[in-house]
Amino acid sequence: MKRIIIFLILIISSLGLKAQLSSEEALAMQYYQSGDFEKAALLYEKLFNRTKNISFYDPYFNSLLKLKQFNDAEKLSRSLLKNNLGNFAYLVDIGRIYQEKGDQEKALEWFNTLIRTMPANEFAIKDLAITFYRAEAYDFSIRAFITGRKLLNNENAFNYDLLSLYRFRKDKPNLIQEYINLLITNPEALPQAQSVLGNILEGSEDFDQLRSLILRRLQKEPQSIVMIEFLTWQYIQQKDFDMALRQIFALDRRLKEDGNRVFDLSRLLISNQAFTQAIESLNYLVSKGAENNYYIPAKIELLNVKTRQLTSIKFSKETLINLENDFNSLLNEFGRSSGTVFAIRQLANLQAYYLGKPAIAAEQLEKLLKLNGLSSQIIGQTKSDLGDIYILTGEVWEAALLYGQLEKAYANEPLGQEARYKNAKLAYYQADFLWAKAQLNVLKSSTSQLIANDALNLNLLISDNLQNEADTAALRKYAYAELMIFKNQSDKALNILDSINVLYPGNSLADDIFMAKSKIFIKNNEFNQAIEQLMGIIENYPTELWGDDAVFMLADIYETKLNQPAKALELFQKIITDFSGSLYVIEARKRFRKLRGDKLG
Repeated sequence: MKRIIIFLILIISSLGLKAQLSSEEALAMQYYQSGDFEKAALLYEKLFNRTKNISFYDPYFNSLLKLKQFNDAEKLSRSLLKNNLGNFAYLVDIGRIYQEKGDQEKALEWFNTLIRTMPANEFAIKDLAITFYRAEAYDFSIRAFITGRKLLNNENAFNYDLLSLYRFRKDKPNLIQEYINLLITNPEALPQAQSVLGNILEGSEDFDQLRSLILRRLQKEPQSIVMIEFLTWQYIQQKDFDMALRQIFALDRRLKEDGNRVFDLSRLLISNQAFTQAIESLNYLVSKGAENNYYIPAKIELLNVKTRQLTSIKFSKETLINLENDFNSLLNEFGRSSGTVFAIRQLANLQAYYLGKPAIAAEQLEKLLKLNGLSSQIIGQTKSDLGDIYILTGEVWEAALLYGQLEKAYANEPLGQEARYKNAKLAYYQADFLWAKAQLNVLKSSTSQLIANDALNLNLLISDNLQNEADTAALRKYAYAELMIFKNQSDKALNILDSINVLYPGNSLADDIFMAKSKIFIKNNEFNQAIEQLMGIIENYPTELWGDDAVFMLADIYETKLNQPAKALELFQKIITDFSGSLYVIEARKRFRKLRGDKLG
């Protein structure tokens, strides 16, 4: 019984001691974290002396440094060093004491001695470098790794450690050089290098330095494939697409490849709207002949690019006809089937809206719908295209019929909701405003935010201009002008818009007329005239319906068409601050941050 009692007493005492230690440890940590180092030092001294627990060393040592009790700190480190010879943590801490004392020369000598005397052992080198890092002696951490390379006679040792340090220090020249060294032996690291440098390098100066270092390495190793790929990426980052193409063409020929690199680059060029270079790259692939794997994809993309150019540059009639011939050549070569639907639809669009051949375009789509193997989505999209073209040919009842079919067949789907909106817009063109409003009221709750917003805008336009006979007459004229815009008859539309204020002075369509004209000028790549119209809204009708649209469209012109990022930045900021409820806010914020140079994602 006596033994049991003694045992219980020991257990209780042990538990009491642990509880006391836990309480004191928590209190010490509280003092340390709050910056009360005097009280923290006293408690940690007691805890350390009582337990000899090494976990108390760091906060105890750091508290002594903060209190400038250097002798006590050095005594503590050296006492532990006696039983732990070669322990870099205590050795580095002694150097830290010299630093805190202000004896930089002695600290420097001490740290250099540690590096000079470290053994030719990978683990020991890494241990010292990491210890320097934890002590925030980053330069010495780097020096330890570089010296370690020499000791191990391995230029590639500690690659990733040094990359992390250079990235942390934002040491761009050494970071670039380290990646170049790494890529020579590990080409698979190229995507990582591109990702990291793409987020760190800023401006032409940084990328010029990258190019210079790559070219220097290529002089030594001209056959290095990965260096050429790296150089190509650098050119792309600086949007020097001509030089990027030269590199990829040369690489494709040297390696006798099938053009996969060229095709990948062509897609990137298209996404950057570098259409001229994209066409050059695709023509290169086509020139390889029909037996090449990329012959058909290149021919297809070639037509896609040329079609996309219609919205970015002015084409001559001759060029448009040549493009039409290109489409027909492709369809003659590969036939009309479910596999060439894209070409048929694009050809019809070209003929209807740019070549003044809506009847022929309609015939193209009617034949398309008779092909076998078409998906439900393709059928729906083609019928929607055909309905639009029927409006051009004046077959409005046929258009309304198709839209109605789509509305029923694709109910509660974007395609069906779009068809209902098109039917409402058709009624609007015909001045059937009440029926149009009834359809638009339904669409205001559309699951598609874009359709819902367009429906709301058109609904408001109609409602605001049905108050009296004069306003309604002005709206009829305006709706007819919009029909001419839809038909791509710009000159006629502009004449009608200019006539409205003359025929109906005091009408409420002034901001709408500005917006309609701006869209015409943008479509025709007449950006100065478009800016004039948008400024008319911003200066005179900033709080009206088109206020946020005008600011965003103007910002887009300055950014993507006129290459004036400073003006675009200012306007995107205006969207964010002045139109916080706008649908454009999210996109404006994204593009503002990109123009400002923020690192996204």
